[in-house]
Amino acid sequence: MAAAAATPTVFLLMVNGQIESAQGLEEGISQITSKNRDAQQALVWNFPIDITFKSTNPSGWPQIVVSVYGPDLFGNDVVRGYGAVHVPFTPGSHRRTIPMFVPESTSKLQKITSWLMGRHPEFTDPKVVAQGEGREVITVRSQGFVTISFNVVTKDMKKLGYDVSPSDMHSVSLTDGIHNH
Repeated sequence: MAAAAATPTVFLLMVNGQIESAQGLEEGISQITSKNRDAQQALVWNFPIDITFKSTNPSGWPQIVVSVYGPDLFGNDVVRGYGAVHVPFTPGSHRRTIPMFVPESTSKLQKITSWLMGRHPEFTDPKVVAQGEGREVITVRSQGFVTISFNVVTKDMKKLGYDVSPSDMHSVSLTDGIHNH
């Protein structure tokens, strides 16, 4: 007697790609880069991403959080931008442009003090960027864009009842060319 195939209890989400480049940010570390001499003056990283997630349900779908740092006038590494994007749930190739932002001091005194001390507001935990709670009370300033490209592969999502096929994908049925009238 042949054993029946076990029904999966988890699905896999595999993501690989790269943080390609940034426009509008001034400097960057983590993987060090400097501005290209072309007209766009883009910062090019091509920093690889390779992640595998395992889950039983899509609640709390993963996000990629990007933090960019660079030196200020005093040579201290300060935050140049934060941004986040949800990993697409449809398999295939994806490209996303993430708007970046930096927290701002709320009072003129804080702004002057932070400039004099060379300390700018930043998050103690970058995961706050991916959370909605409390974000409405944070003053931020737009700070350019980061481009990410990645491939998404899923395994066993359909077997667990989740349909992740692209909405513009249509099923095609093949016929043998014989039509009954």
